[in-house]
Amino acid sequence: MNIKNILKYLISLAFAGGLLWFTFKQSHLDAADLWQKISGADYRWVLVSALMTIVAHWSRAERWRILLEPVVAQRTNSLDTTASVLTGYLANLALPRAGEVARCGTLYRLSGVPVNVSFGTVVAERLFDLLMLILLLGATFILEFDRLSQFFMEFLGGKLPKGSSGSGILLLAGAVLIGLALLSWFLFNRYRDALGRHPLYQKVSAFAKGLLEGLLSVRKLRRPGAFVFHTLLIWTMYYLMSFCLFFAMPATAKLGPLAGLTILVVGSLGMAAPTPGGIGSFHLLVGQVALLYGLTSQDGQVLATFIHGVSTIMIIILGIIALLVVLFRGNKTTDAVDVLDDPKALKLEP
Repeated sequence: MNIKNILKYLISLAFAGGLLWFTFKQSHLDAADLWQKISGADYRWVLVSALMTIVAHWSRAERWRILLEPVVAQRTNSLDTTASVLTGYLANLALPRAGEVARCGTLYRLSGVPVNVSFGTVVAERLFDLLMLILLLGATFILEFDRLSQFFMEFLGGKLPKGSSGSGILLLAGAVLIGLALLSWFLFNRYRDALGRHPLYQKVSAFAKGLLEGLLSVRKLRRPGAFVFHTLLIWTMYYLMSFCLFFAMPATAKLGPLAGLTILVVGSLGMAAPTPGGIGSFHLLVGQVALLYGLTSQDGQVLATFIHGVSTIMIIILGIIALLVVLFRGNKTTDAVDVLDDPKALKLEP
């Protein structure tokens, strides 16, 4: 790891620590109260969540195998792809965005699938997850419009003119976004030639083209029905593995299915933040959105910590098991380790 990567990791870790400190300070939740409430939880629900977590990770591995089928000559099996996915999740806990490379490198070690080829399918997979998240975000916005309007009103507080409504705020925000989009489109068309010669624009354009090609790669699938099934299964399990944890503690047992949907979407946004394992960002967002459903600030933070803690412990346990599988399976190719150790060996083609 070079100096640049070390600095990125330290900045990410400091950012996560700062968010975590700010979140717990705001809720006035100390370690003793947190441990008392979590230790008193019904851990039978944790076991249920753990089983759903295993199903979600296995389903993700199967969906990845479906994406790999039309583009690689090597035959992959469920054990290899599952071990690779879990290894990637474990790597993400240490360094954000490192999981994708670790996942592809592990599969290369186990099955001999070229890293650049498998990485392209990971990009495609992330695109479909992004599409699912956007759909769920839209559904949450429609189903919980009143709560979200109230949230924006309370969040902005006295900064708004008297008589302002939540719906008016959201409509104004939408109008501003549309205006910015139209302005961007006008400027783009006016200065397209000049932009086309700029190195940054060329890189962004090539990246966007690669993403589009990845999204359209679903047309080449041999089993499109299975791909859709596993995509729905993954997100259903994501929903249930956090929703069932509501019943583990008295303060959250009465939260309904819509609360589970909102926390799934907001929590996913928190996990996507550039912090190790979503630490801090997940706690902040989920803790705040829990207030919409009548929880106190402390109970909201306990819930966020509980959900994140169970998920993280499962990733560590399953990731260690996956590493043992990798060690016992040995190398499918002799130079796989070199690819992982030397980042310059990872040449991605659009």
